[in-house]
Amino acid sequence: MSWNPLLDPQIPTGSDVDSIDALIVPRVRDLGGFEVRRALPAPRRQMVGPFILFDQMGPAELLSDQSIDVRPHPHIGLATVTYLYQGRIHHRDSLGSDQWIEPGAVNWMVAGHGITHSERTDGQMRGKAQSMFGIQAWVALPKDHEDRPADFQHAARADLPVLEGQGKTLRLILGRAYGVTAPVETASEMFYADADLAPGAALPLPDDHEDRGIYVMSGSVAIAGDSFEAGRMVVFRPGDRISVSAGPAGARLMLLGGATLEGPRYIWWNFVASSKERIEEAKEAWRREDWQKGRFQLPPGDDREHMPLPAR
Repeated sequence: MSWNPLLDPQIPTGSDVDSIDALIVPRVRDLGGFEVRRALPAPRRQMVGPFILFDQMGPAELLSDQSIDVRPHPHIGLATVTYLYQGRIHHRDSLGSDQWIEPGAVNWMVAGHGITHSERTDGQMRGKAQSMFGIQAWVALPKDHEDRPADFQHAARADLPVLEGQGKTLRLILGRAYGVTAPVETASEMFYADADLAPGAALPLPDDHEDRGIYVMSGSVAIAGDSFEAGRMVVFRPGDRISVSAGPAGARLMLLGGATLEGPRYIWWNFVASSKERIEEAKEAWRREDWQKGRFQLPPGDDREHMPLPAR
């Protein structure tokens, strides 16, 4: 696809830097040699559009005796997407989905009323050294979708819209932006994109979405004369025309945002909901461990263990 002419506005100057609503420095957690940086939720920002969790995973080198083994665990009230730059992760869920997550592809899992899934580096990947680098994001569902049936959609890398030219390559992962639409169906207005910028290349943010932000994966960007390095999330005020310019080493960015929800969300463990009562109901359902007739089932092919309900 040829480059979209909408991607070439002027860089903001002077007071336009005030368009920045929040600068978020992720919290770092070391999971036994595997580093995770959490940008959302943050003290100043629970969500950017409907995005309520945003974790940078790695980059990390997993040795031959290391693996990712996230046991089956439940979700409600959200959709998940893991976007990889490097590595492979095996996804299984209680719908019977069995899909490897690979670089540039989209696995979109909608929890709705409830789903259980696991994420592992198993099978032929077990016992092999590998690189792992990517982003795991959660998207909170609108109230009228919180109790919908669970769903799973997969889109291969080749199926995602790509815009390129003038030192920029942008792959749209979810939603709509710049006149194109990603193939995965979402419950609310949003955009989520992977952008690779050559040194000095300028990229505007979509101006037809209510809430917008960027996360700098590598390199740096300049906004109205200020520089933002890798590992920073910048959130902008609604309605302002914003462009970012890549620094001398270029930049790799994740663009995210969309329509805000009807109100804040409660988060407990892996549950997201518009009320505390919904959280308590999900906690009790998981505590019962009724995999045959209860609210949650275990993934076929990965049902020998599960994460227990936390004590907290």
